[in-house]
Amino acid sequence: MKLGEITSFLESVAPSSYQEDYDNSGLIIGNPDMEIKGALISLDCTESIIDEAIQLGLNLIISHHPIVFKGLKKFNGKSYVERVVIKAIKHDIAIFAIHTNLDHVQEGVNRKICERLGVLNGRILSPKSGILKKIVTYCPQDNAEIIRRAMFEAGAGHIGNYSECSFNTEGIGTFKALEGTDPFVGEIGTQHQEQEMRLEMIYPAYLEKKILAAMYEVHPYEEVAYDLHTLDNSFDQVGSGMIGNLESDRDELDFLNFVKERLGAKVIRHTALRAKKIRRVAVCGGSGSFLLQNAINAGADIFITADFKYHEFFDAEGKLIIADVGHFESEQFTQELLLELITEKFPNFALRLTLQNTNPVNYLI
Repeated sequence: MKLGEITSFLESVAPSSYQEDYDNSGLIIGNPDMEIKGALISLDCTESIIDEAIQLGLNLIISHHPIVFKGLKKFNGKSYVERVVIKAIKHDIAIFAIHTNLDHVQEGVNRKICERLGVLNGRILSPKSGILKKIVTYCPQDNAEIIRRAMFEAGAGHIGNYSECSFNTEGIGTFKALEGTDPFVGEIGTQHQEQEMRLEMIYPAYLEKKILAAMYEVHPYEEVAYDLHTLDNSFDQVGSGMIGNLESDRDELDFLNFVKERLGAKVIRHTALRAKKIRRVAVCGGSGSFLLQNAINAGADIFITADFKYHEFFDAEGKLIIADVGHFESEQFTQELLLELITEKFPNFALRLTLQNTNPVNYLI
């Protein structure tokens, strides 16, 4: 299998345009045309992970965390990042990272946490804005249906749980074909009026090239008129964190012990218990303190995440319980998620989950 086949699929699951500005998701090492014998899935990409891939005869590592977050100016092997990159290149091993973009999709990291904890009907806690666009185009009325269909199939027209959404307005278009043109209707040198349809539909920005190509493929006009508009609307299927409900109320301490067991946490740092039942649960894999106010505003009884600083625990102000389970502990099941996604798409492709625990944090108990 070509590397590009796998990376294109992962991009379709979690487009790289959904990642945070500081992130470096995507193909870090490797050529899309290289042949892939098999892939090792891990949370982190360390030297020992490279060694494991070499031992297993696999030449692709798919990790959640990127090994390279910022530019490297020298490759002297003085840091673990440099040593990983050098060893991967030396052994012709590709590295692909799928980080905050996988955090941000509806069926991503936070959905997996919700599944582990029995959180139902999860929705994005903090939807992203600025990633939706609207396209407006004009065509003869008789061609409107085939153009709509092509654009729908390319990914346009999804609003929440509805597909094939569009707005259609009838009107009169005018144009005059100049010398050297080949007009679909009308005559060269004469202004023509045509009963046209104005088609409008929204789409996520990363699909723009695909949607435009589909439109051009079936549009009858030699020169296709269209407008592209960037929207400020939030996209409730893409964003940070997730919130949902338990099937029934749980005692606070009982639920914390359940979380500890289900996430394999050695310890949970948490704010004071409130002597209230827990039903509404907010989660965020990795560092989620920036979502505390969102969790409070959404009525969460508990917010399960990681990397809270000392003074940030005060910000809960008794409105919910903060439960810091640890960064690795909150994200470790991302490996299973990736295995499930890739296996469903490529059932005969050789995939292995790492046998290593790459958590750099140890606990003295």
